[in-house]
Amino acid sequence: MSAKHVVLTVAYDGTAYCGFQRQRPGPKASIQEVLEGAIGRALGAPVRLVGAGRTDAGVHAEKQVVSFRAATTIPLPRLPYAVNRFLPPDIVVTGALEAGDRFHPRFSAASKVYRYTIWRAEFPSPFLRRYSWHRPEPLDVEAMRRAASFLVGRQDFAALGAAGRPVRDTVRTVFRCEVEERPPLLVVRVEADGFLYKMVRTIVGTLVEVGRGKLAPEGVREILASRDRRRAGPAAPALGLCLEDVRYHSVDTPAGLL
Repeated sequence: MSAKHVVLTVAYDGTAYCGFQRQRPGPKASIQEVLEGAIGRALGAPVRLVGAGRTDAGVHAEKQVVSFRAATTIPLPRLPYAVNRFLPPDIVVTGALEAGDRFHPRFSAASKVYRYTIWRAEFPSPFLRRYSWHRPEPLDVEAMRRAASFLVGRQDFAALGAAGRPVRDTVRTVFRCEVEERPPLLVVRVEADGFLYKMVRTIVGTLVEVGRGKLAPEGVREILASRDRRRAGPAAPALGLCLEDVRYHSVDTPAGLL
């Protein structure tokens, strides 16, 4: 029986995990190792996953895309059910497809969409406490939107990254950076062809500084030009961040992901 190139879509609450990527043994497991264990149990053989992105500790995902190669007789429409039997309730496989050899969850992706949720009511929400950042003070949303508009385009985002994962190239293309007001929620949505370490969280932290009047909207352009992380705002907490979508336009992509 020949091996299949299987692609899974996965949703998870990242609160209890050290991030998506497998790491050195520690007090918290990674999403990757828990998924690999569950898939291995369902198939009766070990697998190694490749993911579309490496969400950090405490970050959530509505649509993470992973793939692996394995020989299996389980029909793909039934595979999510088989794997979910062995997963904790905070990780769920939501779909399974077969891909060609040239498809890669990360390198075939055209863009990723992250959503950050801010809870603006006076008191914290016990229901959204693990999925939003509580900021009850007044925020100038229009100023935040103007600042966000300066982030769109192909630019050097070194000032909005963070130390910890050195990269040669800090230039990325941001296709959209939107601030949506849905009282008492404020949602920041960023779509780009790639992200630096903590880039979205630093964008949100910087936009909040603009909303508080601590930074002029036009100051975002100066921060980008400086390439100096110290001039940007603090990174927002991980709990409000969610990988919302991974988008593909490649001819090698399974039709169900397009």
